[in-house]
This record gives sequence, structure tokens and C-alpha cells, in this order.
Amino acid sequence: MGEAEIRFDELRDAAQSREEPSPFGARLSVSGSSISEKVGAILEAREEIVEQFHRAGGLLLVRGLEDLREAPDLLVRISEIFGPEVENVRQTLTSDRFFHESVPELMVLSNEPPVGHPPPPLPSPSRTPDGALVVSHPQQSNWHTDQSYRRPPPDVTLLFGVVTPPPDQGQTLFADCSAAFEALDADTKTRLCDLDGIHAPRWIGRSPEDVQAGVTPKPLLPHQRPVRQPLVRRHPATHRPALYLCQPQQMDFVEGPIVGLETGPDGAGADLLEQLLRHATQARFVYTHEWAAGDLVIADNRCLLHCATWYAADRYPRLMWRTTVRGAPGEEYAGEAKSWMPRDGEALMAGMEGV
Repeated sequence: MGEAEIRFDELRDAAQSREEPSPFGARLSVSGSSISEKVGAILEAREEIVEQFHRAGGLLLVRGLEDLREAPDLLVRISEIFGPEVENVRQTLTSDRFFHESVPELMVLSNEPPVGHPPPPLPSPSRTPDGALVVSHPQQSNWHTDQSYRRPPPDVTLLFGVVTPPPDQGQTLFADCSAAFEALDADTKTRLCDLDGIHAPRWIGRSPEDVQAGVTPKPLLPHQRPVRQPLVRRHPATHRPALYLCQPQQMDFVEGPIVGLETGPDGAGADLLEQLLRHATQARFVYTHEWAAGDLVIADNRCLLHCATWYAADRYPRLMWRTTVRGAPGEEYAGEAKSWMPRDGEALMAGMEGV
């Protein structure tokens, strides 16, 4: 391993003063003269890294891995630290335009062909009166946790910046849903722990916009159906409860979005979802990551929401690689088969458009 070393620091975003610590997150610094040496140091320290990852609330930043773009298989090796299975993207509910050409575990996110994945719209206003980036729902409308429409859902997402726009745009926001749950009053906590949300991919005709427009939901095979998820999940490693929910476009407004509450975009379930999204994405719970090429951000889907922000896609290319890790979702999923895998005689849905 030569002289390669690792070090952990607090994670702060650009809006915070040097004296004000981030409410969650850690930064891992790794030395080394080559990418293989750096990755080797990370793999050697895997137990310490996982411990720090959980201690930091499920958010970890590693900078200075630019040469990883020449060795994408090493991103898979790093991903293996965080769970028993690094998912084969071709076996999840993902369109083939997002597939990496040679590494099946890598999802490609880019505004350029053949992916053509556009950024979300620019909020208006996009800045607060004191000049900070607007982060909260609904102004930022893309808050979600990855592929929550699968049971068990993926545990951890690793996102690597291959080519990034200027740091003042194309940020990724992360919300601490454990802290957001802790900030609720006791009666609300008790109520939420007895509720389930219904999660669905946006392209099957069950979003609030589809319901309002009278769109007929697509006929679905069993592995394509929306799934129920607890509105509050207890993390299997830290045992902290956290809100588990998504932007309305990733919820089912035909049968939900909240089990047992009035359905549809104007129902009590929609009202509760809106209240919780606004609460969880307050600036006090949010870390804003301004990207540089070579950044690797590791985020725990079991206790975080994240949100991509606008960038000038007509001027700047953006290329990200993503892996997802699964296998430790918690006791509520014990013994469950993968809901998204076709049964005998079924075929995966054609024409998937989401991620």
C-alpha cells in the first residue's frame, strides 16, 4: 500500500461558515500516488469507513478520485464495502439507455446522447433573499430516494462525478430524514409509525399529474406493481427511525399515496405527503453538494432524501456514474424476494423511462 492513508473530517457545504459544522455527513480524504493505491487504502479501511458512514448519518464524500474514470470497475470494488450485493443495473427497473457499455453495475446519468437525461427546472426564485440556494420542496421538486418502487429497496447509492458543470449549478442536495423525524412532535411520530406509503415509478400513469389529467394507468404484471413501504423506517445499523417518502411523482396517487388515507392529488394522503416533504427538506436538514470532477458521494437511501438541481444543459455536459447496493434493508423486509424480478413466463417491462 505504500504511503496511502485515509482521514475523516466534518462535511460542510459552501453556505456554512467555517465555525458552523454540517448537521450530518463526513469527508474521507485518501492519499496515494495512483488510483489503485487510493482504492486499495479505501478497501483496507472498509470497517472503519462503514462505521464512520453510519456515525455521520449515512453521507460520505470522497474527493480527488479523478482517475477512477479510467477504471470504472474500481467503483464497483468501493461499492462492495457498503453491502452484500452491488446491483446489476440490467436486472432492475431501468431503461437500457442508462446502461454503462462494459460494467453492468454502473448506471450512466448524462444530459448527452444516448442517455439524454435532462436536469430539473430552475426554481423561481432560485435563491433566498440572503443569496443561498433554494433547497426545500416544492421549489426544488425532485426530492426522492432511489428506486423506492422496489421491495426491498436499495440501501446505499454511490454517485461519482466524471464530468461536472460549474459548482454553482448542478448541485445535489441531501436531506437528513432521521433528524427530520426527531424534530416532529411525539403524537405525530406515533401516528406516522403506523402508516405506509405507496411508491410507484412515474411512467406507469399513477402520478398526481396523470390522475388529474384522467390518464388510464398502464396494465401491469405483478413485478411492475406499486409497492407499500413504511413511512418511517428504523435503520438496521444505527436503529434510528427516519422518514421514508418521495416526491409525488414517485408515489401512487391512484391507490395512495398513503395507505388508509383519502386517495388522489386532493386527498388527505397527498396533504400529509406534502407536509412531510416540506418539513424534511428545510435548509436545517439539508447538505448542498457542489460537484467537482472526481468527487464520490455515498448516500444511505434508508435515511436520506436527495435531489438534483438545475444546470445549463445547453452549455455544459454532465456525466455521472451511479451504483446501488442492497441486502440490508431491515427487519420489515426479512425473507422477502425481489419484488421487481419477473415471475416465470413474464418479461421485464419494455420502454422504461425512469431511474
